[in-house]
Amino acid sequence: MAYLMVEKATKQFTPTFKALDEVSVSVEKGEFFTLLGPSGCGKTTLLRAIAGFSDLTIGNITLAGTDLRKVPPHQRDIGMVFQDYAVFPHLSVFDNVAFGLKPRKVAEAERKARVEEALATVRLSALAERMPAAMSGGQQQRIGIARAMVIKPRLLLMDEPLSNLDAKLRIELREEIRDIQKQIDIAAIYVTHDQEEALAISDRICVMSGGHVEQVGSPQDIYGNPQTLFVANFVGTLNKFKNGTELSRLLQSVSLGDLMGETWTIRPERLVLADGAGSLGSGFVLNGTVRKYTYLGREAHVLVETGVGDLVVHISNPGRSAGQHTGEPVSVLVPREALMGFDSAGKRIAIGG
Repeated sequence: MAYLMVEKATKQFTPTFKALDEVSVSVEKGEFFTLLGPSGCGKTTLLRAIAGFSDLTIGNITLAGTDLRKVPPHQRDIGMVFQDYAVFPHLSVFDNVAFGLKPRKVAEAERKARVEEALATVRLSALAERMPAAMSGGQQQRIGIARAMVIKPRLLLMDEPLSNLDAKLRIELREEIRDIQKQIDIAAIYVTHDQEEALAISDRICVMSGGHVEQVGSPQDIYGNPQTLFVANFVGTLNKFKNGTELSRLLQSVSLGDLMGETWTIRPERLVLADGAGSLGSGFVLNGTVRKYTYLGREAHVLVETGVGDLVVHISNPGRSAGQHTGEPVSVLVPREALMGFDSAGKRIAIGG
């Protein structure tokens, strides 16, 4: 049995609105599990139900075999890290971290040792006596992480803890959070709407939409093998081919014309740009015209107008050359194995060899 089990979790706020609709997920001990999705998809509602801040209408939640719905929030031994830091401005760093230990009646000597250990883990030992107002956003969020850890929780919950930080600091701190979680070997559930963040730090990702689960899998599965059009669209960038006679002919040429695909797509990095007519044994070639070239340092994005729609091609390590010019003719090589088809319900179509 999994460490945390959520079974058919349903949260009905009004007769016509379900924030959660029979959501079932499981988390293993020591796993970093991310709930990913747009605003309003139900991920924070699910996190709050696990924490005990909001009860389910229907469903079960068990942690290490214990029925959490029968346990008050303050007795669940769950650590929580919030989006807005939630530090007490009138308390020092040390006292902020120690705050949760006092109602648990932890002896003073053990309390001091546990706070010092938590501060060392988040690299704040030298700032133990400092007040939060004199600290950066990243340092304040570390206080929140240390305070959640110091109670030695059975489960660590994090609700978009990096969304208030600037881009560079988010990248730095997400790596630290991942390292800390592995160091203390605790199961963690992390909520975010940032796809890159989820891919970078997760053992597994649960993509949610409209109160239900779209797909659960490793970062590699979620990005490389999306099972619904929503997941393919939400995680990463996606080219969609324009349906029509030309696309039908091309699909026939690679033995895919008989599949009932309502939508055919491909990732931009799977396309190959050539200067002239090319050939590809396992795919097809599109002739087109460059409409835009965007240089981004480590990669470049080329917008190409073709007979099956405008396609974005990602080029790795484009170098210092001027790149493609607007109006220049190019060929785009489309590998057959990189094509992703989805039916009218948005479900992935299996492509045979």
